[in-house]
Amino acid sequence: MGQMKKFGFVLLVLSASVVEQIEGKGYEKPLNCGHLECAPYTLIHSQPEFEIRSYSKATWVATTPISSPSYTYAVSIGFKILFAYIRGNNDAAVKMNMTAPVLVNIHPRTGHLQNSTYVVHFYMPQKFQRNPPLSAEAQPVELPQHKYAAVRRFGGFMDDSNISVQLSALKKSLKGTGRDKSSASNQHSGRALPYSAAGYNSPFEHENRVNEVMLWFD
Repeated sequence: MGQMKKFGFVLLVLSASVVEQIEGKGYEKPLNCGHLECAPYTLIHSQPEFEIRSYSKATWVATTPISSPSYTYAVSIGFKILFAYIRGNNDAAVKMNMTAPVLVNIHPRTGHLQNSTYVVHFYMPQKFQRNPPLSAEAQPVELPQHKYAAVRRFGGFMDDSNISVQLSALKKSLKGTGRDKSSASNQHSGRALPYSAAGYNSPFEHENRVNEVMLWFD
């Protein structure tokens, strides 16, 4: 990764993609949020390596937990379930527009992506926030479960290897800030700390891809 500062702008070059961040103002809004409804948040703090956000409580639709040794495989299964849901596979037979991001909560069993449990989420459009349709394969849930998220952004296609690299970089950036201790306080004794990965693009989009890894804390 290369970095340079000029006139308050920071360019982060990651995975052959360039993601622009305005220092002190947070990451730029993903291009897809110009035509897709995206989950809203409030920026709390921003610096080149990460930003801190606060998400309002909102309704998302979630898969049941998917046990898999592969992020890519689990998300493929989860995405199909949720895409069918928004295309009318629900008890009201209503269709909904796609939203962003696709949020994946990852619960490691060993501290690595191998043998992890994944829950895939779609943000519920505002029209259905108060009365989401039900389904046997997907269920509405209220997120987030914590007050704040520490977020690191990167480009390219997410997979098992680059999620691990970016998560490690995020943890390293948080060291000494006090937020690393806040995040670690959410960890259950003897269990690896869960985290999230968020993607703003469809699998068919190859340019301007925006991905994020998130650590949650209170």
